[in-house]
Amino acid sequence: MSYQVLARKWRPRTFAEMVGQEHVVRALSNALEQKRLHHAYLLTGTRGVGKTTLGRIIAKCLNCETGITPRPCGVCAACTAIDQGRFVDMIELDAASNTGIDNMREVLDNAQYAPTAGRFKVYLIDEVHMLSKAAFNSMLKTLEEPPEHVKFILATTDPQKIPVTVLSRCLQFNLKQMAPPAIVAHLTRVLQAEGIEFEPAALRLLARAAQGSMRDALSLTDQAIAHGSGRIQEADVRAMLGVVDQGYLFDLLHALIKGDGPALLALADRMAEHSLSFEAALQDLGVLLHQVALAQTVPAALAEDLPERARILELAQLMTPEEVQLDYQIVLTGRRDLPLAPDEYAGFTMTLLRLLAFRPQEDAEADEPAEAIRVSAAAASGSAQKKTEEDSTRKKPSGPQAEGIRAFDGDWAALIAHLPMSGMARMLAEHCELAAFTDGFIRLTVPPQHRHLTDKPYQEKLRQALEAHFGRPLKLVIETGSLSGLTPAQRAQNERALLQARAVEAIEGDPFVRELVEQFDARLIESSIKPVQQ
Repeated sequence: MSYQVLARKWRPRTFAEMVGQEHVVRALSNALEQKRLHHAYLLTGTRGVGKTTLGRIIAKCLNCETGITPRPCGVCAACTAIDQGRFVDMIELDAASNTGIDNMREVLDNAQYAPTAGRFKVYLIDEVHMLSKAAFNSMLKTLEEPPEHVKFILATTDPQKIPVTVLSRCLQFNLKQMAPPAIVAHLTRVLQAEGIEFEPAALRLLARAAQGSMRDALSLTDQAIAHGSGRIQEADVRAMLGVVDQGYLFDLLHALIKGDGPALLALADRMAEHSLSFEAALQDLGVLLHQVALAQTVPAALAEDLPERARILELAQLMTPEEVQLDYQIVLTGRRDLPLAPDEYAGFTMTLLRLLAFRPQEDAEADEPAEAIRVSAAAASGSAQKKTEEDSTRKKPSGPQAEGIRAFDGDWAALIAHLPMSGMARMLAEHCELAAFTDGFIRLTVPPQHRHLTDKPYQEKLRQALEAHFGRPLKLVIETGSLSGLTPAQRAQNERALLQARAVEAIEGDPFVRELVEQFDARLIESSIKPVQQ
C-alpha cells in the first residue's frame, strides 16, 4: 500500500476525535441528540481547522444506518462510503472551481430528487464565498425552503464575502484556530502511535509554525520526519523552518542591556552569514520579551518545563518593566516596517539601533548592571556628569550620609526609599513588613497574596541593595505570614486614598460645583478627580 500522509491518515472520523472545536461539537451533538436539525449549516474558519472534516462527520451522523445520532457507528455501508468519499448521496462541490450559475443550477435541479441510498442528500460546498453573485441568488429560494431530504453544509474561510441574504438562512459555526498546546498534544499522540522518536521542543516549533492549523501542523510533521530521516529533533526542525536559535535572541538582549552596540551589530552579521530570517528573528524576539514581561509580573504563568525558563528569569532581573514594554513596542514596529526597509538586514539592524537609542532613563539608577552601563545610559540621555556623581556617591560607604543610613531607626518605608532598586525586587521590598532587625540580620514578613514575589533572585537583589547601603554583609530572611501592621505599599495606597477623598470633598464643597448640581442636576464623576501633586 502506498504511503498515506499524516493529515489524511489521522483525519477525525467522529466528533470525539475533533481537536480544539469543543464549542461546535457540543452544539451539533445536542442538536442531533434532540433531532433539532437545521437545513443549512455554515462552517467558517481559517485553513486546516476542520471545516470539511466536520461536514463529513455531520453527513455520517445524518445517514448512519443506526439512525440520526451524534455518534455514528463508522462501520455501516453509509459511514464507510462517506469516509471513502464514494457515498452517492453526499455531493462535494468546490466553489472555487465551480463559481458560475450553471454549476449551481445543476446542483439545485438534482436536489429535488429523493436520496438514492441514504436518509438525506447532503451538499457540501467548500469555499462557498467564491460563488458568483448570480449563483448565490439562485441558491436563495432553495436555502429558504429546501426539500425535507436535503441538507446544505457550506464551508468558507471568508464569511464576509457571503451575502447577508445567504447568511441569514444558515446556522453558522465559527471554528477556532488551534492553540499551540493542543497541537503539541495531538502531534504527540500521533507520533507515539506511529512509533516515531521526537523531541518535545521540536513539536513546539512545529505547533507555532502551523499558526493554528492542524492540517499544516501534520504536513510540517511529515516534512520534519523526512528531513530528520525518521526522527524529529529540535535542531533539524529549526534548520527546516529557518527558525532563529534562541541563543541569538538572549545574546541580543544581553548586549542591549550592556549598551554594547558593536556586539549587537556583530550578532546581526552572524545571523546574516547563516541566512537566518530577520522577520522571524523579530517575531521570536517579541515572544521572548513577552515571556520576560510575564516573568516580571506573573512568574507563575511561565511553564515550569520551559527550557529557557532560568534564562528568562535572569533577564527579568536585569531589565526594568518599563524597559521591557518599550523594547516590545519597538520590536513590533520594526517587524511591521521590515517590508518597507531597503533590505531585511537594514531593517533589522535599524530596529536594534532603536532599541539601543531609546533606553529608559531609569536604567541609569538601577542597581544592575554595573557602573559602566549606567554611565552609558546617562550619556545617551544627556546627563552623564550628574549620573556619574550620583553613582560615585552610592559607591562610597563612608561619610555623614552613609553613617545616617547605618543608623537605622526601624522605619522600613524610609529605608527602602533610599535603595537603588527597580522591578520585582522593589515590589518585594514595598510589600514586606519589618519583623526583626539586629546587627547583620534582617527578617521580613510578606503576606500570602504576595508570595510570588519571594523568588530567590528577587531576595538576592534586595539583600545586595541593603548590604550596599549599610556597608557590611547582612543575612536576610523573608517569611510568609500575617502582618501586624502595614507594608510600605499599603501605607502609600492609604495615603493616595486619603488624598483622593480630600480632593473629592474639596470639589463637592466648592460653591460653583454645588450650584451646578442644584440648578442643572449635574453629576460629579469622582473618577475624574485627581489630587494635586505637591
